[in-house]
Amino acid sequence: MKGKVLKKAALGIALGACIATMAPLAMAQSATGAVAGRASAGDQITITNTATGATRTVTVEGNGSYRLTQLPIGDYQLQVKRDGANVGDAVGVNVSLGGTTTVNLGADGGVVNLNAVQVVGSRVINRVDVRSTESATNINREELARLPVGQTLGSVALLAPGVIGGNSGFGGISFGGSSVAENSVFINGLNVTDFYRRQSFSTAPFAFFQEFQVKTGGYSVEFGRATGGVINAVTRSGSNELKGGVEITFEPNAWKSAGDDHYYEDGSVNVRSSHDRSSFTKANVWASGPLVKDKLFLFAMYEQQDRQSGFTNAAGDSWTTTKSDNGFWGAKLDWNITDDHLLELLAFSDEGDAETSIYRPYDFATSTIQSDLPSQSSSSSGGKSGSITYTGRFGENFTAKAMYGFNRSSSFNLSPADTLCDQVTYNNASYGAVYRGLGSPTLGCHPGGSVIRHEDERKVKRLDFEWSLGDHMLRFGWDHELMTTDRTDRYPGPTGKLYTAYGAAPGDLLDNGATVPAGVNAILLARERSAGGVFDIDTSAGYIEDNWSITPNLLLNLGLRVDNFENFDAGGNSYIKLDNLVSPRIGFSWDMKGDGSTKLFGNLGRYYMPIPSIISYNFAGGLTDERTYYVLDGWQQQSNPVTGAPYLAPIIGAQIGPVDDSYNLSNEPVDRDLDAVYQDEAILGFQTMINQAWSWGVNATYRRMPNAMDDVRINALCGTRHSTLWPIANPGDSLTLWGTTAMGCAQDGWVTIDTSKEGYITVGSNRIIGYSKPKRTYKAVEFQIDRAWDDKWAFNASYLWSKLEGNHEGPVNSDTNYGDTGMVQHWDHPANNERYGDLFNDHRHQIKLRASYRLNEMWSFGGTLTALSGGPITAFGVTWPDENFAVASYTSTGSGGGTGWLCVQNCAGAYDQRVYEYSERGAFGRMPWTYNMGANVTWTLPVDGIDLKARLSVYNLLNDQEVINVSARYEGQPGVRRSTFGTGTRWQSPRYTQLVVTWNF
Repeated sequence: MKGKVLKKAALGIALGACIATMAPLAMAQSATGAVAGRASAGDQITITNTATGATRTVTVEGNGSYRLTQLPIGDYQLQVKRDGANVGDAVGVNVSLGGTTTVNLGADGGVVNLNAVQVVGSRVINRVDVRSTESATNINREELARLPVGQTLGSVALLAPGVIGGNSGFGGISFGGSSVAENSVFINGLNVTDFYRRQSFSTAPFAFFQEFQVKTGGYSVEFGRATGGVINAVTRSGSNELKGGVEITFEPNAWKSAGDDHYYEDGSVNVRSSHDRSSFTKANVWASGPLVKDKLFLFAMYEQQDRQSGFTNAAGDSWTTTKSDNGFWGAKLDWNITDDHLLELLAFSDEGDAETSIYRPYDFATSTIQSDLPSQSSSSSGGKSGSITYTGRFGENFTAKAMYGFNRSSSFNLSPADTLCDQVTYNNASYGAVYRGLGSPTLGCHPGGSVIRHEDERKVKRLDFEWSLGDHMLRFGWDHELMTTDRTDRYPGPTGKLYTAYGAAPGDLLDNGATVPAGVNAILLARERSAGGVFDIDTSAGYIEDNWSITPNLLLNLGLRVDNFENFDAGGNSYIKLDNLVSPRIGFSWDMKGDGSTKLFGNLGRYYMPIPSIISYNFAGGLTDERTYYVLDGWQQQSNPVTGAPYLAPIIGAQIGPVDDSYNLSNEPVDRDLDAVYQDEAILGFQTMINQAWSWGVNATYRRMPNAMDDVRINALCGTRHSTLWPIANPGDSLTLWGTTAMGCAQDGWVTIDTSKEGYITVGSNRIIGYSKPKRTYKAVEFQIDRAWDDKWAFNASYLWSKLEGNHEGPVNSDTNYGDTGMVQHWDHPANNERYGDLFNDHRHQIKLRASYRLNEMWSFGGTLTALSGGPITAFGVTWPDENFAVASYTSTGSGGGTGWLCVQNCAGAYDQRVYEYSERGAFGRMPWTYNMGANVTWTLPVDGIDLKARLSVYNLLNDQEVINVSARYEGQPGVRRSTFGTGTRWQSPRYTQLVVTWNF
């Protein structure tokens, strides 16, 4: 009898708890999970939360099915009752984030189909979630504590197959071939995604979270506004047990390996990293427990962070230090008003400040600062976020949920020199040798950076409902987000211009159409860029979904989502409005053997991408972006008005050519027939148990993004040349704008053109041409094998083959490191995206391993390995055949995109005499494979009643510092190869070590 009780208890603790492969179905955005299964018709199933005492009861349907949804994650006891009396012993169940834990019960109240589950100590693992139709990875804080994983949400996401780091110049991560600007992040159901560029998100310390879910595809219609992936995180909560803890993290500079210095082929400096240093320390204290037993629970945490860093510039003549000493606070309050009514409150703040000091001169050879008069600036970021969520259950079959939340973030960059000093810099590739010949002096008296005042606020309202009707579980809801950006930015100084010195040669072409005069070998580019205003975005969506159990072994998920997006200009007028965007999604899961051990699943769906507020900021308010070229007549010494330190100011000579104001924007037009950007996705997968410990799976994914939205250069709306328009449009598709007789139209009125055939007239040859059709496709096959934790060891391995092709990456442009989302030069000229082929995020092979092993009560070990094949190296030229125009900047490697045409003959002559060769994407090979290995060892104090641990983790154990980004601009002048082409711009971070000491009590 005792053995039977223990066996049933083991069956209960966590059916479905470690679903770390292909996981779950419903409830995810609401930060909850579910329990479902089959039992004897008419029996009652009561579930009790072991942490809070909250209970719920449902009656088994006539067909033998039951469901318990909207359950906070954690451990539960499941009890069968018949005629008011308990039947059998209670079964322990663990509810995982976003998951549906399947518990099938026999007439005696015990779990059936024991061969389809794994019993490991006190925990049972539902190895195959037969109620899931999506691709996701779940991982909780207990598993993370056994692995060397960086303490960020992004690091957790990178454990999932198909998730890789994007362009490291932007930050962010890429899901399934998407760009870094296509993802969404939720904390307890609150959307905390940055909506200005969509490349970052609000966050909280690692110790604040309980469980994470990384959705890589096939997610439910309750999720939208993402064409990449979703990170869904849930925070810790209080319980009836009073608990507390302290955690301290150390990352001293002494435990970090030095970075490599990098040089160009001619021996000149590219990047110096060998003197860089950084240290990081943080300490948090937390407490949780009941304010009122069984009713009111609190979890609260405070964390103090101290971060310091120092680094040199490329020349090695300046030393920059950054210091931040910030405190995070967060709290979660849960009120069980009754067993059927729950109120949750979440609040946290990730506000932070940093102080930056730049010392010049710095002696690289002796590592000494030779000045005690630094230029200083400060920055701030982050903000407060919070939500209140009500969950009510009305009867056994109907649940309602309502949430209101807000998410705020800010960014301020300020310096005492902002009003006094212009910003002056130089181009290292063309002017670096001259600069070092001057003794590497301080240029200008401003420490650098734009003057930015930026505040974002999102207000969220959401309603979700669930209604169980026999074989159908209907889910429907509505959400609304009002997002406001209040931002001004400009270059500092009395002129508001950024001055950059370039080396040049007489006769060199400049972007404004002029050439460098005879006898001139150095020029100065003065760029004025400023904008400002308050801009709103209003989004809403409704959805309905039917989870239909067609048979006991076949589940069909039918969903429909309708999105509405509206962006407003600075005057509060509607600027872009996209409504009634219908997203159908269908998925299935087939329990092939009927015992929960093997499933075939798949889904097909459409996903829409919202418009970031940077589009409104730059196009619906007004952007001044003017570039003027001057002869650089040398330098003169002056004194810094803030610090008194000496510096060199440029002697501005004669202006070269006209001011280039072609990038100025002022309430640019919008295509009257504008279509939203969307992605279609299809997934087919298989998963099965090998035995009670091991499972494996395979799935195939296909994604296509057949359209784009961006600013498009239109200079011939009616077939006649006119000044350039920059409408927000769908390139390669039809475009409707207001045309006038001044533009060459027959009369004033709406004009519709096919931009795949017209809209642009070439300079010189006067050909009418259009833009290539946008296209992005992603194909992948993933294999995964998983061995669950059994208090001794665990293992997970995945291999993913993928192919990413097209002619545009998405709403950012990693090829030329241009990250202003939705305005990334892809469509600044028809030559920019003329060629289709391998895209920036195309890494054909991905291998990911993670494992943990417990030697004894005192020692345990963990390891991770990611092996990633290199991305393509693509060459970008500056001109193309039959046009006398700079497709890309002759001076800047990041401006103007570029072409697939490289001039090979008569390049200095007339444009129509040049001879070109076409260069395919990836024609110059691929970057090397990268390997990132991590390892840790954890010591646990072997004393009962004392929970004290110390974990030492080493990241990038092999200290590989392979190149991960290269310069893609092939030409400077037509036919003149840049010495920087193919050279590195970013490398893997050096090895570093982290010590985490945790004491829980």
